[in-house]
Amino acid sequence: MTRLETLLRNLAAVLGGRISATEAARGEVTVVVPAAEYLEAARTLRDHPELRFEQLIDLAGVDYSAYGDGGWQGRRFAVVVHLLSVTHNWRLRVRAFCPDDGLPMLASVTSVWPSAGWYEREAFDLFGIVFEGHADLRRILTDYGFIGHPFRKDFPVSGHVEMRYDPGERRVVYQPVTIEPREVVPRVIREAGYGQGR
Repeated sequence: MTRLETLLRNLAAVLGGRISATEAARGEVTVVVPAAEYLEAARTLRDHPELRFEQLIDLAGVDYSAYGDGGWQGRRFAVVVHLLSVTHNWRLRVRAFCPDDGLPMLASVTSVWPSAGWYEREAFDLFGIVFEGHADLRRILTDYGFIGHPFRKDFPVSGHVEMRYDPGERRVVYQPVTIEPREVVPRVIREAGYGQGR
């Protein structure tokens, strides 16, 4: 039995009904857990001796609204967690979809892996995903007065205001965008005979 098969067997035996989907591709395992089971599944993944995922490597928000050229039929927002078991030397990807697209919300896993704190703040800031139970959920990358969530697919590519420091006023000021929109077409230069057999 390969390591991947062992991991899949252990996941099925330990988590069982808490897993709504499993995928093994390119040497990696991904499990999908329902939002209601997310926190308890995280505790089990960390604590069960057959799994022992002690480290959270990464946590990211995902906006699936334009996935598959707009053909996606599932929930819009998900949280993807990458885990590492030092004990067993294997990795796992866990995905949980937020049940409400209007107010995406999931339980915080900071009580399981404290390192999730900043990652959850980033997902909140950039995608608007609220992590219930997070002790300090506030913006981490954008300005405190920033409106919107810039990694959402429907966020405008070009803004309407810009921010700069004004030395005369000795503060940051907002003003209308001063750059005219333009389309940049790259110029391709190729040597004579490019692509022809020599």
